Amino acid sequence: MSTTRFRPSRRFQPVLAVLAVAVAVAGCSSTGGRRAEEARAKAAAAGGSAVTTPRWKVAMVTHAGPGDAFWDSVRKGAEQAAAKDNITFLYSNDAQTQNQVQLVQAAIDQKVDGLLVTLAKGDAMAAVLAKAKAAGIPVITINSGQEYSAKFGALTHIGQAETTAGQAAGAELASRGRKSVLCVIHEQGNVGQEQRCSGAQSGSALPGASFQVLYVDGVNMPDARAAISAKLQADPAIDTVLTLSGPMAATGLQAVQDARRQVELDTFDLGTQVVAGLKSGSVGFAVDQQPYLQGYEGVDLLWLYKSNLDMLGGGKPVATGPQILTKNDADALAEYVARGTR
Repeated sequence: MSTTRFRPSRRFQPVLAVLAVAVAVAGCSSTGGRRAEEARAKAAAAGGSAVTTPRWKVAMVTHAGPGDAFWDSVRKGAEQAAAKDNITFLYSNDAQTQNQVQLVQAAIDQKVDGLLVTLAKGDAMAAVLAKAKAAGIPVITINSGQEYSAKFGALTHIGQAETTAGQAAGAELASRGRKSVLCVIHEQGNVGQEQRCSGAQSGSALPGASFQVLYVDGVNMPDARAAISAKLQADPAIDTVLTLSGPMAATGLQAVQDARRQVELDTFDLGTQVVAGLKSGSVGFAVDQQPYLQGYEGVDLLWLYKSNLDMLGGGKPVATGPQILTKNDADALAEYVARGTR
């Protein structure tokens, strides 16, 4: 009987190799299969999140008023980060500072695992944030109140430095040769809005240029529209209106039309009408602070801190702006604004 051993041809060798791997996997299925099942169970328990950390609860309390799409973008970013990070996300807002304080206290009473808060009128929030710190709740401030953040014990601040953003707007105004600017503040007492206007004034210092501030009621858009229009009619030297939000930009455009003046409108923040204005040329430029990022990074950074004691910024605020956007950016922006992320 021949003792010659069977040697498979080369074309069968890859098939045999695959079979060998399959046998090996089957042989250790008592452990490997169990691990896979455990991983799937954890993912299911996490509601489809990308992580398996505990189901922490994070609250965001803002000074947003009703119907402002800017804050919808902040919230959308936060909700998408929360879904990824296995976090229960709680959102509340009130334009009245005392009501915002009460909402923060309610979050503390719920024993949340992290807190995101805006500080549009920072001093009023000091006492309640001290309570959050005493309760061991990590706090990150977002959007407004950078100058209060560290003083109140927050881990960091995420947003843009409003004076810096104002200076960027001023530099853009100067590059466009604007000589007489009307800066419209729609929330008196809002520190960030004051800083935007003062920063724009300092950054737009052209020989012979003038800079004025007009206070209007941002809750009452018809009155704000009338006030801007009246100012434009009373002062024919004004060649630029600078608004501080997307909704106020839309109102400012209406006021310019009412005044029947060839006046450029520039603004802070985006919105559907702002992007349409950039495209048509009725809006010269917009200063964007990327609100989606403020919500997303706020939640994600609290998760990083809770899960790995990470913190961004190196002791300094985490900047999301300013970014100057013009007609050249309008086509690309339209898609992102429509989906609510810009």
